[in-house]
Amino acid sequence: QVQLVESGGGLVQPGGSLELSCGHSGRVFDAKWSWYRQAPGKEGEERELVGENTSDGSTKYADSVRGRFTISRDNAKNTVYLQMNNLKREDTAVYYCKIEGDVVVAAHDVRNLEFWGQGTLVTVSS
Repeated sequence: QVQLVESGGGLVQPGGSLELSCGHSGRVFDAKWSWYRQAPGKEGEERELVGENTSDGSTKYADSVRGRFTISRDNAKNTVYLQMNNLKREDTAVYYCKIEGDVVVAAHDVRNLEFWGQGTLVTVSS
């Protein structure tokens, strides 16, 4: 069973920086990591994709965070990071990590699955 655990959220002033981390247990092959967020009051809406990092190392970001946020991964630690710089009030949200990839669920049974972290709140306020 694959489980994700996030950490690093908190309160930060506008212009400040914060780093989120997300680690997983269990084996996931050809994993793609993604970060999403959901702003307060928008719980009924679809989560916004912040960025993603694929198994071949390519990374892409939403226009709203490009140049300020950086996704990196440490495969040896099964961990992905989201470095957030020059934070703005509109970055306030619950941030979720997601991993998607091939998981061996049983003998001769490999499935492409996705798993979500529990979410961590980032509040940008003075």
